[in-house]
Amino acid sequence: MGRIKRIKKPRLHSEGRATLQIGFVVLLLVNVLVYYGFHNISMIPFYVVASISVVLYAIVVNFFRCPIRIFDGETKNIAVAAADGKVVVIEEVDENEYFHDRRIMVSIFMSVTNVHANWYPVEGIVKKVEHHNGNFHKAWLPKASTENERSTIVIETPQGQEVLVRQVAGAVARRIVTYAQRDEECYIDEHLGFIKFGSRVDVYLPLDSEILVKLGQATVGNQTIVARLSGK
Repeated sequence: MGRIKRIKKPRLHSEGRATLQIGFVVLLLVNVLVYYGFHNISMIPFYVVASISVVLYAIVVNFFRCPIRIFDGETKNIAVAAADGKVVVIEEVDENEYFHDRRIMVSIFMSVTNVHANWYPVEGIVKKVEHHNGNFHKAWLPKASTENERSTIVIETPQGQEVLVRQVAGAVARRIVTYAQRDEECYIDEHLGFIKFGSRVDVYLPLDSEILVKLGQATVGNQTIVARLSGK
């Protein structure tokens, strides 16, 4: 398989355009009202509200950033982090949707301060893409992986290993966007999708994979090496 690819050009996800536009207008109106309501008495309320508005808007802009990242290394038998965030689960589990056997699950939780773009953790061919409606439990709860709204993507690597990626909506997240399409080639460095407002990404790896991250470790999507897969 040749490298690259379909690197997205926009630096802000299209998913966030409406939110950013509405947020800007609302914050602008609030600041104008505070200014005209208090400028004859004291400018302190305006300065406070303006400062808070800038911080809030900066957080939302960061949330919807679409960073272009290139993995500088060998991608054969390597699984990289599918998202920015923190490793909250590393355990052997039963995966009953596709594999129906035991797998090592590595889960990355994305807080509201993280970029919410998702990347392909491995290179290969997309074998399955399926969206499931569900609940909106807090994303860090174990039951979120099987009961929450989620999208499942299965990738077969050139070495014949199959890796399952699951985008999981959280208590706030109400929109999962998946770019992956069945039977297409996918590559590290490409965006797999996007989850709007706080969530997690689970990656199910073969049992003989060498896990290279630890619980609580911060990850950088498409940069942190999560595991080394066995294979030729």
